[in-house]
Amino acid sequence: MIRSIPVDLGARAYEVLLGPGLLEDAGAQLRPLARRDRVAVVSDQTVWGLHGPRLTAALEQAGLAVHPVVLPPGEQTKSFSGLETLCDALLGLELDRGDLIVAFGGGVIGDLAGFAAAIYKRGADFVQIPTTLLAQVDSSVGGKTAIDTPRGKNLIGAFHQPRLVLADLDVLSTLPDREMRAGYAEVLKYGLLGDRSFFTWLEANAGAVLARDPAALARAVARSVEMKAEIVIADEREAGRRALLNLGHTFAHALEAETGYGEALLHGEAVGLGSAMAFRFSAAEGLCSPDDADRAVAAIAASGLPSRLSDLADRSFAAQALLRHMAQDKKAEGGRLTFILVRALGEAFVARDVDESRMRDFLKSEGAV
Repeated sequence: MIRSIPVDLGARAYEVLLGPGLLEDAGAQLRPLARRDRVAVVSDQTVWGLHGPRLTAALEQAGLAVHPVVLPPGEQTKSFSGLETLCDALLGLELDRGDLIVAFGGGVIGDLAGFAAAIYKRGADFVQIPTTLLAQVDSSVGGKTAIDTPRGKNLIGAFHQPRLVLADLDVLSTLPDREMRAGYAEVLKYGLLGDRSFFTWLEANAGAVLARDPAALARAVARSVEMKAEIVIADEREAGRRALLNLGHTFAHALEAETGYGEALLHGEAVGLGSAMAFRFSAAEGLCSPDDADRAVAAIAASGLPSRLSDLADRSFAAQALLRHMAQDKKAEGGRLTFILVRALGEAFVARDVDESRMRDFLKSEGAV
């Protein structure tokens, strides 16, 4: 069954379609959006090798010529050099502003291709076809596009909404288990920040979601996208409520920067660990009950995600280095540390002036030096 979840942003409104078999239907879905009979498909070598022939066949059957731009996999591609490579390839294809760019991959490809579309000849249309759980429930929806720099994650980017999102649940069958767990961290995040009943359901059904049970997976993805869409509609450019979607991310981005944005710590793993730290810090500050913090941490750990710094084998972190990264976070204002903290399971809020010394003490209590 195909679900349609609207992202109602007026002139920039679009649908998120999710369900099985959407790759085979991609031509019919994209044909009305393409002004000419050609599309540029941005992907990585792994995704293109697994699913490129199916997508190409579907688009060609609809009369669309496919021009693939296939990049190396990994977070390192989401960089200035990766952006330059992609933009040069798009210019080499002599795309017009009216041509359609398709982001076909995980969050790295979605963020990179979306940003390239935002700046290509001052703005081109693009479609998201996310192929990881993390991208389907989070990065493909909402129009945030960006690249990383050595100074921090997602610091250079733009808001640029897609014309359509096609989330084919079938493609998740080829996703490695580690990537599945990383995506599940973002699913769990929605329950932790704003839907206690969803969190309770996930406590009971995490195994089924991670095992890719069709019904459980469809429910988890649909509820996550519904929540993301509701928040984006209310706050497209993160002036207020949308910041809640960054639960765990201030910790996560600092940890990712310290580990080099590589395979040592995947983004979803960092978000899981960061969410656990946000709950523990909230409990330490007397903002939420220890019982709620314990439940949150237990759910994160039970899914196979890191929940403590000690879970990152052979890694040590300096509290001062983490604080420097946190001060560069996009949510920080005037040098003040900003975090998403919690009052209870399903009740997150933006804390805009977290005391640096208290955070330093907390990081040291967590095992940082």
